[in-house]
Amino acid sequence: MLRISALRLLGRRGASRVSLSEDFSLRQYSSGPLGVRDDTRDSRAYFTTPIFYVNAAPHIGHLYSALLADALCRHHRLRVPSGAATGFSTGTDEHGLKIQQAAAAAGLAPSELCDRVSAQFQQLFREADISSTDFIRTTEARHRVAVQHFWGMLKARGLLYKGLYEGWYCASDECFLPEAKVTRQPGPSGDLCPVSLESGHPVSWTKEENYIFRLSQFREPLQQWLRGDPQAITPEPFHHTVLQWLEEELPDLSVSRRSSHLHWGIPVPGDDSQTIYVWLDALVNYLTVIGYPNAEFKSWWPTTSHIIGKDILKFHAIYWPALLLGAGMSPPHRIYVHSHWTVCGQKMSKSLGNVVDPRTCLDRYTVDGFRYFLLRQGVPSWDCDYYDEKVVKLLDSELADALGGLLNRCTANRINPSGIYPAFCTACFPSEPGSAGPSGRAQAEDYALVSSVATLPEQVADHYDNFQIYKALEAVSSCVRQTNGFVQRHAPWKLNWESPVDAPWLGTVLHVALECLRVFGTLLQPVTPSLADRLLSRLGVSSTERSLGELHFLSRFYGHPSPFEGRRLGPETGVLFPRLDQSRSWLVKAHKT
Repeated sequence: MLRISALRLLGRRGASRVSLSEDFSLRQYSSGPLGVRDDTRDSRAYFTTPIFYVNAAPHIGHLYSALLADALCRHHRLRVPSGAATGFSTGTDEHGLKIQQAAAAAGLAPSELCDRVSAQFQQLFREADISSTDFIRTTEARHRVAVQHFWGMLKARGLLYKGLYEGWYCASDECFLPEAKVTRQPGPSGDLCPVSLESGHPVSWTKEENYIFRLSQFREPLQQWLRGDPQAITPEPFHHTVLQWLEEELPDLSVSRRSSHLHWGIPVPGDDSQTIYVWLDALVNYLTVIGYPNAEFKSWWPTTSHIIGKDILKFHAIYWPALLLGAGMSPPHRIYVHSHWTVCGQKMSKSLGNVVDPRTCLDRYTVDGFRYFLLRQGVPSWDCDYYDEKVVKLLDSELADALGGLLNRCTANRINPSGIYPAFCTACFPSEPGSAGPSGRAQAEDYALVSSVATLPEQVADHYDNFQIYKALEAVSSCVRQTNGFVQRHAPWKLNWESPVDAPWLGTVLHVALECLRVFGTLLQPVTPSLADRLLSRLGVSSTERSLGELHFLSRFYGHPSPFEGRRLGPETGVLFPRLDQSRSWLVKAHKT
């Protein structure tokens, strides 16, 4: 059982008890991130991934976390004025017993293991075009300063006391467990061994003198925070899960380990016999990046959005907010939670040999292709399955055929020999369907297309706000199909530029299709940045015309001048996205063996 006996405490626990009503009431944050947000949220934002543990090489789950944060950050940049401050941090978690043990098993010093694996994460994120503004390593000097200052704040507020901890500890998960979260499973020898009920990792009984954080005092403030902000944790099922956890007992939390047992970490200030608990150490990274403990961090913290996997929800949604409240700060603005990836229906596991190397996938499917697949198929609320044929089918269908084919059709020399953005004819496509004269050629389906694409940017923004990037991409893909239907319906290749009857309508069909492509390219920038850049460059869209504020879809239809009408298209950029089924001999060979 998890037990912190009052009889065994070293120090006067009762004498330093803190009044919740005075120090931890959420009312003190009503004008900041917990109530109505201040105006800094409109122009400033700070996105974070978890910092990734360096006991093993990165896999696609790590990349998925980074891609979700990257897409949210890139989309935010599209929405705010140019030059607005946007922070995006990722990094590696390099302290703890698991690292100490993994380094020993590899015959390396912990610092050597950390350098090696951290470099692998940095290389992966560079190759995957992750646009982070900071890569934090918890072994950096700036982080040690932040952690020890944070510790000092908790101590000064009477929230740390020394006591005898006795209970289960899981080194693999770096967490303490109550008896109810431990079960028995047969070990290698067949004997029943204690393991974590949630992760299945082995646990061991621990009895040692540690520093304890008064977590039990924060149950009501945490409930108040979550009930007062239904979007604090998204998607909603995870918000509900945390509230359910808070209905249970919330015991005080051991926040240090004996240095003789765990030396690879940050020492407790003033007590070298103790090492700060790896999760407290790791969580403070979000403050380190924005300048904590210097005053500059205060303008960033109210805008913070954490993107995390569901396996670390309790640390981020209970322990971290409680620690922040204890140190006199507010909980994060948002906690976005995602589920995991399986492989052909099975959990990724070294023992099963099915761990997917993300760098291999980036090479096979291209960087934009694999980014698109993970964000298009990944649904945060539930686990998603990966297999090679699924990737090929999706990318060939939506990027190579639908989007790439549409661009090729509308810019081909045979259909658009002048290589310009043709003029839009209002007589052929009037803004009011019933007002079409003898020159009117637009059909009801064409007006439906214009309506769909006109509302697409707002629809996509809503999906991003609700952490449903997959729905945003689904909406874009649907409009791409509609646009292909529009082009197929009116068959511009059958029209003649020399005909005074055909030419205005031919130009209008191409103008509408190119305008739709411009919207798609703009909206795909957060997910497929290189592909979107090639698409927009082919359309002649300059770098200053690619924000959402500059979109102005189909201006001529709405009675306004168009800056693109008559503009020369950009140079040929080659195939927008190559079909993968023509170059997957590796996949056929793999199935034969």
